[in-house]
Amino acid sequence: MNLEMLREATRAQMPDKRWKHTLGVVETAIKLAKRYGGDSAKSELAALLHDYSKAWAIDRMEAVIRENRLPPELLVHDKELWHAHVGAWAVRTEHGIEDVEVLDAIRYHTSGREGMTQLDKIVCLADYIEPGRDFPGVDRLRELAKQSLEKALVAAFDSTIEVLIQRGKRIFPQTVIARNDLIAQLK
Repeated sequence: MNLEMLREATRAQMPDKRWKHTLGVVETAIKLAKRYGGDSAKSELAALLHDYSKAWAIDRMEAVIRENRLPPELLVHDKELWHAHVGAWAVRTEHGIEDVEVLDAIRYHTSGREGMTQLDKIVCLADYIEPGRDFPGVDRLRELAKQSLEKALVAAFDSTIEVLIQRGKRIFPQTVIARNDLIAQLK
């Protein structure tokens, strides 16, 4: 399937606001790839597909997780995490995307993971800092992104963890592990 067909299929999955966000993530991922010597084509593809299933109904995502043996621990954590794993499954199943790096960048764009690849980092960070994002601290993350993918992601994960704590929500352990691994990389 060519990029234009994937673009149309992805666009059909989401409302206008999410599509605008997706286009911002694509633009930002390409810029980050160029800045840090990443693969622009893979960055574009993974960014385009990163929220493929974000607008799906919760019960549909839950069924995909259960029926396809996706990590069951997702079900006891925030539903905001589900679309990443479900999206990776969906683009592989529905569109034949087999590139493991692209699938992993989609799968881990919300949580991060230990040993994040450059593509994982690019897509995850692009999702945080795309031009349409407006939350306290986003400008600081954008500035850090000009210095280091790792520094910016640590700050982004810190922000997410702080918000989850303030809201009394559970923290997905993989995010803490990803944060700690990035800190180790910086030392």
